[in-house]
Amino acid sequence: MQLLDSRRLTGPNLLLDRAGAVLEVSLAPEEAEGAVAIWRENVRRLLEAVGWEGEEVAIRRFQGGASLAISAPIDALYPAAEVNEWAWAATEAALTGGTPRDLEEVAERLRAMIAGEANPALLSLRDAAADHGVSFLWDDDQASVGLGTGSITWPADALPDPASIDWSAIHDVPVLLVTGTNGKTTTVRLLGAIAAAAGRISGITSTDHIEVGGEVVDRGDYSGPGGARTLLRDRRVEIAILETARGGILRRGLAVTGAEAALVTNVAADHLGELGILDVPALAEAKLVVARAVRPGGRIVLNADDPELVTAAGRIAVPITWFSLDAANPLVLAHLAAGGDACFLEDGVLVLAQGGERTAVARIEEIPVTLGGAARHNVANALGAIGLAAAAGLPVEAIGKGLQSLTSNPGRAASMELGGAYVLLDYAHNPHGMAALVELAKRLPGERRLLVLGQAGDRDDEAIRELARIAWRLHPDRIVVKELPEMLRGRGAGEVSAVLRDEFLRLGVAPGSVKMTGTELEGIREALAWAQPGDLLILLTHTQRDEVLALLDRLQATGWQAGEPLPV
Repeated sequence: MQLLDSRRLTGPNLLLDRAGAVLEVSLAPEEAEGAVAIWRENVRRLLEAVGWEGEEVAIRRFQGGASLAISAPIDALYPAAEVNEWAWAATEAALTGGTPRDLEEVAERLRAMIAGEANPALLSLRDAAADHGVSFLWDDDQASVGLGTGSITWPADALPDPASIDWSAIHDVPVLLVTGTNGKTTTVRLLGAIAAAAGRISGITSTDHIEVGGEVVDRGDYSGPGGARTLLRDRRVEIAILETARGGILRRGLAVTGAEAALVTNVAADHLGELGILDVPALAEAKLVVARAVRPGGRIVLNADDPELVTAAGRIAVPITWFSLDAANPLVLAHLAAGGDACFLEDGVLVLAQGGERTAVARIEEIPVTLGGAARHNVANALGAIGLAAAAGLPVEAIGKGLQSLTSNPGRAASMELGGAYVLLDYAHNPHGMAALVELAKRLPGERRLLVLGQAGDRDDEAIRELARIAWRLHPDRIVVKELPEMLRGRGAGEVSAVLRDEFLRLGVAPGSVKMTGTELEGIREALAWAQPGDLLILLTHTQRDEVLALLDRLQATGWQAGEPLPV
């Protein structure tokens, strides 16, 4: 047995509907049942000793371990983590013959710690926000009431008396949550365009940046709760569209407890083996935590073509809007017959069925990100965006206009003609995303095909090999395996690239057709140097996208032609 991780949970999460603390522990099968029972007894004893008798205890078992959680007051999450850690240490001692630290001694220290961290003003502000029916956000540095245009934010150490606040000036704005294995960033971009077409100033968080009204506020991965809080405190925001990643849900929980609607684009194998998520059903369970944040009267939008989501739907109490690429999908037909809402593709038209009425929203060829329908995964993303926008009450006319207006989708199935060659830029970073990219590339012209790919170090060897196997379905004429020094994540330099290359060779790729490069930009330059007019270059960009885009723009501006030497 071993303690793997201990962390605070600042919002609704996989184990609890509120804040608390969680441990991840490894356990051999023969010791799991006894260890969990002893931990439960220990943690209850210490909770009572510190005066937290009413707090919740939650356990989630998985093969080889367990997640052990307790709820706690939001102004005492650091002490909560210590409560949990002592309970586990006492469990280890009981099973190994060791001597745990004295309960009363630990409890006395923790009571003092809890008293020292107590923030009555924070709790008072939280309770007042609940009484007035508006959202409350908090972190170590700030606390706020209301959202977007209706928000007010204060430093955490200078909170006001709730009685002094003009609550009539405080309100929430609509919040939309977007999660899934692939397609999240494209979908939030589509929703931002829809909001703009409806005349609303949207705020967007994504793995790329925080954006308000088309202006980039900050660049970086802001798909977690910290990025969400930053956006929701921006007083320009009239509607918030939050990319909500698996990692943030598992590590900290959701930033919000009230959303108008949520979307799960799909669920596929990615990041398995982390934080107690070992298989795809467990990953679906983690992503569906967003359903807990949906307000009464809200909806969750789910992919009817995704078997895991179809299976999990029976456990969801929130009304569902289904979407599908197949108008004859049996689940969708049954849902419509029962009076439900759905979005689907029918004869090249994206259709919204809502309240018993069917409305044609747009044709495939009118939506730039679908590349005329060749990018089927982006047709699915557009359908999900329609369902989410409709659930938020945005006008159907604006939904159609917004889908048609998004002409730039950097790094996500973005295409361009360059010097007589055809370039396709994408972010595919897992087998599911690679499969969608391969299907798209098969539909595009190309006398020869080249693929640049790489992988982060936090996948196991089998996941890395699976990426190569799916990429080989395209049978590219040349493969460039790029190193990602920024994403080694515990692996040695060259280790991931070597696994990819080895798998390609095992599949029968000629050794001379595989080129290794030290960085992403070097890989892109290698691809461009190889290109001839009529070739299709599929370039996966993960860490140096801005530099890659700058290079392509420079080549375009200077009139470079495929086959010519690249400028230095």
